[in-house]
Amino acid sequence: MTALPLSDRTLPRHAPQVAAPTYDRSRVRTGIVHFGVGGFHRAHQAWYLDRLMNRGQALEWGVCGAGVLPADRRMRDVLSAQDGLYTLVVKHPDGTREPRIIGSLVEYRYAPDDPEAVVEKLAHPSTRIVSLTITEGGYNLDGSTGRFDEDNAAVRADLVPGAAPGTVFGLVTEALARRHSRGVPPFTVMSCDNIPGNGNVARQAFGAFAALRDPELGEWVGREVRFPNSMVDRITPVTTDDDRAEVARRYGIDDRWPVVCEPFSQWVLEDSFGCGRPAWEEVGVQLVGDVGPYELMKLRLLNAGHQALCYFGYLAGYRFVDDVCREPVFAGFLLRFMEREAAPTLRPVPGVDLGRYERQLIERFANPHVRDTLARLCADTSDRIPKFVLPIVRDNLATGGEVGRAAAVVAAWARYADGVDEQGEPIPVEDPLRRRLTAAARRWPEDPLAFLAQRDVFGELVDDRRFTAAYTAALASLHRRGTRATLRDLT
Repeated sequence: MTALPLSDRTLPRHAPQVAAPTYDRSRVRTGIVHFGVGGFHRAHQAWYLDRLMNRGQALEWGVCGAGVLPADRRMRDVLSAQDGLYTLVVKHPDGTREPRIIGSLVEYRYAPDDPEAVVEKLAHPSTRIVSLTITEGGYNLDGSTGRFDEDNAAVRADLVPGAAPGTVFGLVTEALARRHSRGVPPFTVMSCDNIPGNGNVARQAFGAFAALRDPELGEWVGREVRFPNSMVDRITPVTTDDDRAEVARRYGIDDRWPVVCEPFSQWVLEDSFGCGRPAWEEVGVQLVGDVGPYELMKLRLLNAGHQALCYFGYLAGYRFVDDVCREPVFAGFLLRFMEREAAPTLRPVPGVDLGRYERQLIERFANPHVRDTLARLCADTSDRIPKFVLPIVRDNLATGGEVGRAAAVVAAWARYADGVDEQGEPIPVEDPLRRRLTAAARRWPEDPLAFLAQRDVFGELVDDRRFTAAYTAALASLHRRGTRATLRDLT
C-alpha cells in the first residue's frame, strides 16, 4: 500500500480505510486557542472536540494551536503541511488498533513568527477559551515558595513597556488588556496540566504577571477571568518512527506526527466558564462543581504511581513501563504504595472504588502495545516529585501514616540522578536542575542527606528524622543491594 501524505485534499482517499471527520471542516470556526500542542492535547481535548463535531455540534469551537518555544517550530511545520489533520491510534491491550483522523485542530500560530498575530487572535471576540498544556514547570512558580518568579529573564523582557511578548504570560495578558480596553468580555483560561488545583495555579501565575504589568489590570484579571480546575487522564507516549511507519504500512497514511494512546480517557472539569463552552458532557466529560477529589486521586495514584515505577525500573535495566509492570516485585511495590501511603491521603471520590481504580492503573500501565517509555516519566523530576509524591509524604507525616515506600521513591530518584544504572550503563538525566542534583547524588557515601538537602525541591523534609531514616536506609540498600532486593523488603 502506497502511503499518501495526509491533508484536506487527500482526506477523501483515506476515509474508506480509516474513520475520518464526517463534518465539513471548511465550516469549522476557531473558538479555542491552545498553548502547548503535543501528543496529549491531540489525544485528549482535541479528540473530545472531534467527537462532538462528528455529531454535528461545536463547529464554532475549533482549535487554533499556539506555540512559543523553539521546539514548537516542528509542530507548526507538520500541522501546516497536513492542514491540522493527524492520525490518532488507540492501542488496546489485546493488540487491536483503533485509528481515526482528527479534524478539530484547524489552525496553528507560532508566536515567534508573528507575536502580534497571536495577540490579536487571542483578543478577537471569537476566542472564548484559552487552554493550556504547558507542563508542570510552565507556570513559572518557585518550587519552594509557590510564588510567581518575577526575576525570570523572559518574564522581565515581557514586562518592558512596548516589548513584543514572547512568553505565554505576555501574550495572554496583552490580549486580555486589549479585550478590557475594547469592552470585550475576557476569555476563560483552562489549564489541562497535571498540577493540583491547576486552575488556581493558572490564576495565580497569570494574575501575578498582570499585576506586575499593571496593578489595576491584575485586579481585573483576578476578578473577571475564569480559571476552571480540571483533571485529565490518558496515557499518551511520545510518537516514535515505528509509530509513523506503522500508520503508513497499515493505513496508507503518510502522517509526519501521528499520536498513539491507550483506550482509557477521563476528563473531569469544573463547570466555570465566562463565555460559554462546548457541550463536552455529551461525549463523556464529567462537568462538576468540585474537581478536587478526582484530581487528588489521579495525581496521587496515577502520577505518583508513575514516579513509583520509573526510577526503580530504569535502574534495573528496563526502558518501557509495561515491562516493569509485568514483573511482580515492581507491580507489588506499586500496589502497596498506592494502598498504604497514597490512598489514605485522599478524600472520598464520588462514584469511584479506589481499590478497583488502583488495580485498573496497573492493568493500564501493563498494556504491551502502548509502550510508554520510562525515560519520559523520569524526565523533569524536579517538577514532578514535589507535586506528585512529596504532598503524600507531608500528609502522612502529619497524621502518623506510613512513609517508607515514598521515601524509597525519592531515594530511587537520587540513585537515578547519580547517572549510572545497575548495569553500569550511563543514564541521560533530563532535568533543569540536573547538574546540581547529580553532584549532590554522588556525595551520598560521605553525606547521605546531600540530595535531600536541596531545600528548593524538598523543603523541610531533610529535617524530619522519620523520613530521613527511611530515605537513607532505602538509598543505602539501592546502592549496595540493588533495586529488586530493596523492593522485596518494602513489599
